[in-house]
Amino acid sequence: MLQIAKYCALSALLALACNGKTIQDRHGPRKIPDGLMFGAATASYQIEGGWDADGKTENIWDYMTHKNPCVTDDCLNGDIANDSYNQYKRDVEMMRELGLDFYRFSLSWTRILPSSFPDKINEAGIQYYNNLIDEMLRYNIEPMITLYHWDLPQKLQEMGGWTNPHIVNWFADYARVVFEHFGDRVKYWITMNEPREICYQGYGDVTKAPKLNIKGFAEYLCAKNLLVAHANAYHIYNNEFKAKFGGVIGITVSAHWYEPETENDSEIADQTMQFEWGQYLHPIFSESGDFPVSMKEKIATKSAAQSFARSRLPEFTADEVALVKGSSDFLGLNHYTTYLVNNKTSDINSVPSYYDDLGGTRYQSEDWKAAASIWLKEVPSGFYNLLTRLRNLYNNPTIMITENGFSTRGGLEDDDRIDYYVSYLDAMLDAIDEGSNIAAYAAWSLMDNFEWMRGYTERFGLYEVDYKSPQRTRTPRKSAYVYKQIIRAREIDYHYKPQMTGMTIDTRK
Repeated sequence: MLQIAKYCALSALLALACNGKTIQDRHGPRKIPDGLMFGAATASYQIEGGWDADGKTENIWDYMTHKNPCVTDDCLNGDIANDSYNQYKRDVEMMRELGLDFYRFSLSWTRILPSSFPDKINEAGIQYYNNLIDEMLRYNIEPMITLYHWDLPQKLQEMGGWTNPHIVNWFADYARVVFEHFGDRVKYWITMNEPREICYQGYGDVTKAPKLNIKGFAEYLCAKNLLVAHANAYHIYNNEFKAKFGGVIGITVSAHWYEPETENDSEIADQTMQFEWGQYLHPIFSESGDFPVSMKEKIATKSAAQSFARSRLPEFTADEVALVKGSSDFLGLNHYTTYLVNNKTSDINSVPSYYDDLGGTRYQSEDWKAAASIWLKEVPSGFYNLLTRLRNLYNNPTIMITENGFSTRGGLEDDDRIDYYVSYLDAMLDAIDEGSNIAAYAAWSLMDNFEWMRGYTERFGLYEVDYKSPQRTRTPRKSAYVYKQIIRAREIDYHYKPQMTGMTIDTRK
């Protein structure tokens, strides 16, 4: 079995074959199960613009990109982005053109609470989100709201951000305000987007704001505080709002698949998964709670060898373990790609650091189909393997795929993106056929957007955005027509050839 999995990971073409058939082998359409919701996703800083409009204050991405404009590849920022603050009706029109069941978007903390705290609620910010929510519901498109997608108030960052334990209360106050204002119409909630990227990339490394580069310490403090903050928000919703409004609330974690290079690398591959995404899923979804045992042991051993008085990984109290365990109605999953893992020591691991604690080396095959993003290659078998592992590891939780997508450099003819979506949806349906409880799938992204440190150089959108146009004109790509057909027909037609003659709204929905 391991050898089969290994060879399946070695090329995108073989990866498609590893789930039993290639796209080329398909003769007829593949039906999509009833009840599976389809949507698309974005995030506030990446599309809204209006960075200081109507009372909004500075977040960590505003601060970082203004202080050092060329921190991004193209020296651009999200000040205007897609101008969705003014163009939200066009955004909803695009959702209608695609026939989406839901739209996942995030809220800007500083647009709602300019002081970061609930002493002043910005009515203009509340009205913006009310307008967006109401416009969506007018056309039966369900809002799925993420409370936090990386744009922390700069004021809170200056007080330690996610390394300050008081952020548990700050986030709780913000969450309660949001639930009070939007809970009557929003039934799907996500507390945090991608904790690993928040903590490791922003606090341990320099690849996301606030770029602290405090390796081996800050990312672990962040992880614990973030999980407790998530759990607090979950229980606030459960105890104060769920009976009245009847929604569900969970967390979204990013998870790559890590394939062992050989049979001898299976242990390090498993430990890599425990560090990379088990760090955030195990405390919530496992029967025991707490951080994964292998992770705790490895960091404690390394810390002792480095003459620290205690493990650099902070401990949960017994009450915190109980608070966090079970604190999610569903598992939100962002998945993009796969890595191979071996036991070799990497030369880039500084000491102390997260990757020195973990050990091993991960890499991607040059044979895999590459996206514009250096880290993103097409390996659909990894998606199937990940969904299967999560089903077996956590007693088959309800999973919502909250992001999945492929980057290009632009252009309306995006066959590589279409191949990616079709092959990954095919892998997902294989997992569903074997019992995985998948309730929703969201394409990343509805439209091109500010792609963090890459600026606007990488494009993930079903719709292309013209950033030279004052209106930020949105135009459907070929992939948008394919995605629309999948949603409309409730099937994957592997031979569908769209006619790009202008996107229209299907009034049957």
